[in-house]
Order: sequence, then structure tokens, then C-alpha cells
Amino acid sequence: MIKGIGHTAYTVKNMEKSLHFYCDILGFQKLFELKNSDDEPWIVYLKIREGQFIELFYGGKKTNEVDGSTIGYAHLCLEVTDIHEIANYLKKNGLKLDVEPLQGLDLNFQCWVKDPDGNAIEFMQMNPDSPQMKN
Repeated sequence: MIKGIGHTAYTVKNMEKSLHFYCDILGFQKLFELKNSDDEPWIVYLKIREGQFIELFYGGKKTNEVDGSTIGYAHLCLEVTDIHEIANYLKKNGLKLDVEPLQGLDLNFQCWVKDPDGNAIEFMQMNPDSPQMKN
């Protein structure tokens, strides 16, 4: 029924910085842009791989009316082939890792970084013995 991650969406403060991060550093492809009914820039669509996308929405801040906290996903997880290779690549491109490569409780290897708007991104190298790979 569920095939995989189709996309995840973020409202960004600075589209230029976000496109640099996602396209120039992480290597995703900018596919297309959508404009709203007033013909203003609205969404930029990025391709991760066939059938998987990220939507970047221009500006604004979505907040919870009850406690004022930001509404959104906790993090985006991207599967990688080599956790140390991606960690070194990110650092080489001037990014500070929030979590250096380590093995999690699920046996997968992970490291973490934030995008220009502070959204947490987990990079995960799957372990053949992890529960995700056994199910």
C-alpha cells in the first residue's frame, strides 16, 4: 500500500540558501516551480530520486495557535550508502554535524545536520541486521 517517501515539505525563510543546500551541496535536482493564484512564487519541487521529492514553500512561519511552537516534521531521513563518506562530504562543504556518525539502537549508522532553516536531517546507512531490513 505505502510504497515509500513521496516527498516532505518545508516552508523556508531564504529560498536561495535552501536551494544551495539541497541542490548544490546534497545534489538534488530542481525540477520545477509552481506559482499561486496571484502568479507569485509558491513552491519549488526538488527530485531526490525517481518518485521521491522535497517541496520548498516560499516564506512565512506556520505556528501552533496553542503554544506558539513551529508546526512541521521532526526531521527528514535520507538513506545513504556510506555514513562516513556523507559525513566527510558535509563537513568539507562547510556544514557542522549536529551528531557525528554513530550506530543507533536499531543498529543503523546515522549522522545529523540542519538545513539553513534549522530543519533536522538524518543520514542513515542501513545495517542488514536492523529491524527495518528484516521487515
